[in-house]
Amino acid sequence: MTFVDDLSNRQDLPMMTEKDMLSLLLSTNTELGESEPEIAASIGEQMLHMNLSPLPKSIRVRIRDICSRVPPGNATLIGGGIGHLSAWLFDLWGTTSKDEFITNRPHTFRIIEPGSRFGVIIDRLIRRYDATAWAQVISRPWSEIFAETTSWNASSVTAPQISMESTIPLPSNLIIIDLPEEERSEVANSAFELLAPNGIIIVQEPEVPTGDVGVSEDGQELTPAQKKVDSFNKWIKLVKYVHDYHSIGFTEVSGGTLAVLIKKE
Repeated sequence: MTFVDDLSNRQDLPMMTEKDMLSLLLSTNTELGESEPEIAASIGEQMLHMNLSPLPKSIRVRIRDICSRVPPGNATLIGGGIGHLSAWLFDLWGTTSKDEFITNRPHTFRIIEPGSRFGVIIDRLIRRYDATAWAQVISRPWSEIFAETTSWNASSVTAPQISMESTIPLPSNLIIIDLPEEERSEVANSAFELLAPNGIIIVQEPEVPTGDVGVSEDGQELTPAQKKVDSFNKWIKLVKYVHDYHSIGFTEVSGGTLAVLIKKE
């Protein structure tokens, strides 16, 4: 069953247009409310003491609301930090036995966080939620994980008899990206390649660059402002591609705009 069919069945609708499906997927889940989970609130306070900037609460709430509607599968969070957004998701998926309307805990959940110190913190969070059977933190850069996963994909096609294990479980049904603005476009591009048909990516849209950033010269490293422009141009290119050949939706909240990229079959 695709998530399109799943959404239709939950709303007792035999058929939904793509526009209606996106509208429902991106809408607020009023059943869940907006109260911050207790563990997530503690992590948020710890982030402030560490001079780390958490995602706006409105973004966290809407990501959780969208995830509450995605059917079970293999989920990945790229950019684990110290586990703030992860705690929101564990609170959602950890209460499935109590809340009948939440029946979509992923089969697997991988949290990508290259910082080993933060990885230890996330591992403790996983144990605190008693989620070791289905959740795991991977303390390595996404670029390495992507390269190994695509290599595994190619090997499984050309030599299926060879026993290999993918770095992240495939097919990828849900990928959430929580990274600094200048990294999102490139990571979203590569992550989209790993999506299964009907799989989705949730990512905050980067802000539109403003002002004159100058012209980059050959052989010189881009300035931070130029990197921002370059990243935004890559984002526009990705949006156009997904819009033309797949499906994409946007929802604006007080903390920014979330994009959902959906890979068609």
